[in-house]
Amino acid sequence: MVKREKGGFWIAFAAVFVYPLGWLFSRARYEGREHMPASGGALFVANHISHLDPIYSALFVHTARRVPRFLAKHSLWNVPVLRTVLRGSQQIAVYRDSADAQQSLREGTKALQAGKVVVIYPEGTITRDPDGWPMAARTGVARLALTADVPVLPAVHWGTRDVLDKYNHKFRPLPRKRVVVRCGPPVDLSAYRNRPVDAVLLREVTDLLMVKVRELLAEVRGEPAPEEFYRRTAS
Repeated sequence: MVKREKGGFWIAFAAVFVYPLGWLFSRARYEGREHMPASGGALFVANHISHLDPIYSALFVHTARRVPRFLAKHSLWNVPVLRTVLRGSQQIAVYRDSADAQQSLREGTKALQAGKVVVIYPEGTITRDPDGWPMAARTGVARLALTADVPVLPAVHWGTRDVLDKYNHKFRPLPRKRVVVRCGPPVDLSAYRNRPVDAVLLREVTDLLMVKVRELLAEVRGEPAPEEFYRRTAS
């Protein structure tokens, strides 16, 4: 049996709460854990449809015997108690549209190069697509994927929005819903690694990764995916 990666006190502390929450809100199924490497860095690239997604991303990674490190919005570090858990478990604060944004990517790269599993939601927020398909994503995911030469794993959640739907202000924990988290095989980025890293390359790689995520979601949903990514309006 593969030995579990050690997460330390704060990961164990968080697990005490995350596992019961995952059970309480759903009948979850985790598929594709064989794609998660037993050791070494990996970038877990997932869609984002509900505020519950991090619970199930964390459970997927942890039940694969690895420790998740999330790239998460910095405002969470302002919440008492939670900020202590986030710091203690070595999560990574994301400062968008600020001078600190590059620092977030540097910290993410350091974690990957140190052999950690980093979880990122490239859309940056819960999708605005009315049907729950991924939106056009930010290019930070491509910079991480190209800077750290580690497996890049596309992943999807489906069913979490049936429990908690932010934009429609619905919370329906009962009856327990079916939630699926599926991880696909690593994306081959070898054709992109020797090219100069510029805006064109970053957008190309970002779109490639999100197409893989979208295709995986279409498999889980059992329906064809749209050909274009939903784009947020200026408002």
